[in-house]
Amino acid sequence: MINKLGKNLGLKKVTTSLAVVCLLIFQSCKNESEYVPDTSTIKIELNTSRFDKDLYALDTNKIGEGLKKLNEKYPDFLNYFLDTIMAYGINGNYNDTVTGIREGLKPFLVFKDFKELQNAIDIKYPNTQKTDEQLISGFKLFKYYYPNVAIPKILYLNMGLSNWPSFPVDNTTFCIGLDMFLGDDFKHYRSIGVHEYMNAHLRPSYIPVSVFGAIYKGMHPLKMAEKNLLDLMIQKGKEQYFLHKLLPSIPDSTLFGYKQKQVEWCNNNEALIYNFFIQNQLLYSKEAQNIMPYITDGPFARGLEPVSVVEKSTPGSVGVWLGYRIVAAFMANNKSVSLKQLTDQQLVAEKFLEMANYKPR
Repeated sequence: MINKLGKNLGLKKVTTSLAVVCLLIFQSCKNESEYVPDTSTIKIELNTSRFDKDLYALDTNKIGEGLKKLNEKYPDFLNYFLDTIMAYGINGNYNDTVTGIREGLKPFLVFKDFKELQNAIDIKYPNTQKTDEQLISGFKLFKYYYPNVAIPKILYLNMGLSNWPSFPVDNTTFCIGLDMFLGDDFKHYRSIGVHEYMNAHLRPSYIPVSVFGAIYKGMHPLKMAEKNLLDLMIQKGKEQYFLHKLLPSIPDSTLFGYKQKQVEWCNNNEALIYNFFIQNQLLYSKEAQNIMPYITDGPFARGLEPVSVVEKSTPGSVGVWLGYRIVAAFMANNKSVSLKQLTDQQLVAEKFLEMANYKPR
């Protein structure tokens, strides 16, 4: 009995040891593929301002006078906001009798619906500390991979549900419209045409993705003319790889703007997705009506699930996910290539796929 027990204990020790070794190997591989550099020595001073609060703090009986003071705080931005973004046509004439103030800005500040929108922003964002911290982490990694980039100042805005979530003004100023990040349960989004499949894009957690996505698009605009699906997938895949590198703590569901079940479906059906594109001769197709649905947001991916399935599990932009997988394979098989070299290089899609040695799981 004692010998038998001893053998069992010995076997358990061996099994446990093997399990620990396997776990360490797995973690080592995972850490290597998801390497996050140390940015503790990179100092970022993120300059942020709540332009939305400052604008709604104006005395609506003396708007012109308030704008003069506001212009002192935002000399390079106030007129851009009033005349380019909001198209009031005030043109620096800060007088309450000006049509742009009387019929444009004042209604924006006093009408019930607009005031309720700003109130919703104030409740959702009494401060932006959490978002600022996420942006700082992202900008530190941005500086690590792109040492010569300038870090813009951040202006938080309310643009009256204009559907402009985030955008650069120039190299020094970046705007974030908090009105477009009030959560997928905010009642007015459906009335301005935002579909349910865009819900993930409406949450506070998506702000860093929106910001660095816009920065990437500014650096590398999507080239669509005469491009086949593979090329578009790789272009979008590079953007996603960039986002994964700058925002490593953010989950795939947020980075891709998917539901969690859609991420799981992609992870479980990678080979099916790739083979679907091959078998339907889509990979090298340039027919926009056939390929664009797979790289743009939509309720589901056409043709990948039976028509009889009522509640689809596929994301509309499934080609973006697959493009990211191809780019990740390229980087895993070309370890000397830096992130900057990846995003800057102009390899044709077929050569890129060959060098990726991509093998769908």
